[in-house]
Amino acid sequence: MFGIITKAALAIALAATLFFAIEAPSIAGSDIAIFASVGAETSVPYGWVEFCGRYRGECQDDERAPQAIDLTPAAMRTIQKINTWVNKNITPVSDMDHWGVVDQWDYPSDGKGDCEDYALLKRKLLLEEGFPRQALLMTVVKEANGDGHAILTIKTNRGEFVLDNLSSEVKSWTKTPYRFVKRQSEFNQNAWVSIGVPTSEPLYVSK
Repeated sequence: MFGIITKAALAIALAATLFFAIEAPSIAGSDIAIFASVGAETSVPYGWVEFCGRYRGECQDDERAPQAIDLTPAAMRTIQKINTWVNKNITPVSDMDHWGVVDQWDYPSDGKGDCEDYALLKRKLLLEEGFPRQALLMTVVKEANGDGHAILTIKTNRGEFVLDNLSSEVKSWTKTPYRFVKRQSEFNQNAWVSIGVPTSEPLYVSK
């Protein structure tokens, strides 16, 4: 399915982590159960639309009731392991160098990708671990300099956390340096909603 990134290879890699101490992020503190304020439906990133044209079976637009992840210690360990494994095993490369285009969302099947490719793979692997689709939300943010960036938001019963290829730490969304712009709706993965006070959207995401 993923070429060099096979499920067997992932299983071996994740099993190997049992021999090492991977400390799960703290889930205690004042920021627990703080959720992003989402607004009205907004434009769908072209990268997602084009991705769905190539992976139609993974982009059904069936409506689902929101379902947060029960953030047990075991669930957090699985989330952390997948975040760490993907960050370590995918080589960062821009879409222009990789595909010859400014922005293309895809699985990093050849072991290379940029921000949205990392996030898509983490999302897929978490889905395969049984986490609900409604809680795994592709998200567009802006960095301090205004550049676009893509991350994966994990919605749990203890707040919202971020999986980011630029950080090995799974952290609360409130602890990131980003301006959140929009993300997938919990109800329908092909609908996107704005986050917080409306802001101009980046033209593309690229790190």
